[in-house]
Amino acid sequence: MSEFAGKSVLVTGGASGIGAAIVRTFHEAGAKVSILDLDAGRAAALAQQLGDNAFSGVIDVRSRESVQAAFDGVLAQAGGVDIVCANAGVSSMQRSVDLTDADWDFNMDVNAKGIFLTNQIACRYFLAEGKAGIIVNTASLAGKVGAPLLAHYSASKFAVLGWTQALARELAPQNIRINAVCPGFVRTGMQEREIVWEGELRGMTPEAVRADYVSQTPMGRIEEPEDVAVVVRFLASDSARFMTGQGINVTGGVRMD
Repeated sequence: MSEFAGKSVLVTGGASGIGAAIVRTFHEAGAKVSILDLDAGRAAALAQQLGDNAFSGVIDVRSRESVQAAFDGVLAQAGGVDIVCANAGVSSMQRSVDLTDADWDFNMDVNAKGIFLTNQIACRYFLAEGKAGIIVNTASLAGKVGAPLLAHYSASKFAVLGWTQALARELAPQNIRINAVCPGFVRTGMQEREIVWEGELRGMTPEAVRADYVSQTPMGRIEEPEDVAVVVRFLASDSARFMTGQGINVTGGVRMD
């Protein structure tokens, strides 16, 4: 029997991309999965596709009220929460000198504040229940090295890693583990938008942008969402029982420290 059988896993941004891959890998491992997303219809469709032990709900990670309501809904449907994957994220792309306040706020509100709210509400629950909970946050390669045209996005993902480390230090005595994954150039709907934006800003075709991503990747291919999901599952497993506060690179060698 899988070590995740009977475990309840909550995934934000779980309806597509990396989030959907995380949902599937835990469901295949026997866990109950709760798919939370701003796109309620897409989340419900994935839950229906997976069948038993898959639930869905709507969440706006920018809003404390929405995150709390979604968390309470998971408790009611799944009977508890053991593992939280705070994965919801957004991006936009612009030269730093041309960024607007709206660009900055959008990335910070979803990527940084969303992680803060999701983690804090989860940790309050774990502490109240006396539970050895597990959190895995989705950061980014851009949280390890500043990315041109993505300065605001990089700032938000650096914030995720700083928060992950500090929270992990605070809650390690309560046996609550908090880690993060740092994906690289992942084939998702987000990437499809980004290669168009980057192409326009750099005077390149989207195909040339993607080829540039591959050229930067020692393992020689575009990353797939499943490459990230299996590392998230590892970090939530007992095999990672002595790991906390880590930002694990899953980049095909783009970043090695």
